[in-house]
Amino acid sequence: MPPLPHIDHRTLRQAFGCFPTGVTIVTTLGADGAFAGVTINSFTSLSLDPPLILWTLSKRSSTLRAFESAGHFAVNILADDQVALSRRFSSPAPDRFHDVAVRAGLSGPPLIEGCSAHIECRAHSSQAAGDHVLFVGRVERVQTSGKPPLVFVGGRYRSAGAERG
Repeated sequence: MPPLPHIDHRTLRQAFGCFPTGVTIVTTLGADGAFAGVTINSFTSLSLDPPLILWTLSKRSSTLRAFESAGHFAVNILADDQVALSRRFSSPAPDRFHDVAVRAGLSGPPLIEGCSAHIECRAHSSQAAGDHVLFVGRVERVQTSGKPPLVFVGGRYRSAGAERG
C-alpha cells in the first residue's frame, strides 16, 4: 500500500467549513458541583433505536475531565439569536455561565434558556480518536421550542430560518 499523502490542515479546515453544521453547547454538572459547558458543532444523531447521539471534544479542552467523569450531559441546540453564547462558550472564559439563564435538567446538567432544543442524555460511551474524544449519549428527554437554529458555515454564523425547495 503506498504511503498516504500529507493533508494540509488549513485546506482540510476549509473543506470542513463547506459543510453547514448546527451549533450546540454541551453542558454537564461536574463532580465538584460546578457547571461545565463548551460550544460544539461536531454533534450528530447516531441511532433512533436505541436513541443515541454523538459529539466530539478536543483532548486539549479545559472541560474534558468534567465530561469524562459525567454520568449525564445535555446538548443545548442554540437558536439563531444566541451567537454571543456560542462565542462565550468557545472562549477560555473562567466563568462561562455568569449571567446565563439556566434551569436544571432531569439529572442535573444545566439547560440553557432560549435554545431551539434540549437533548438530555445519560453517558453511554467514549473513545479517543485522533486529537479528540468521541462521546456517545443515550437520549433520556428531548424538548423543542420552535425557534430557528443557529448554523455555522464557512467560518460564519447564519440562521437556518429560510426555507428552500
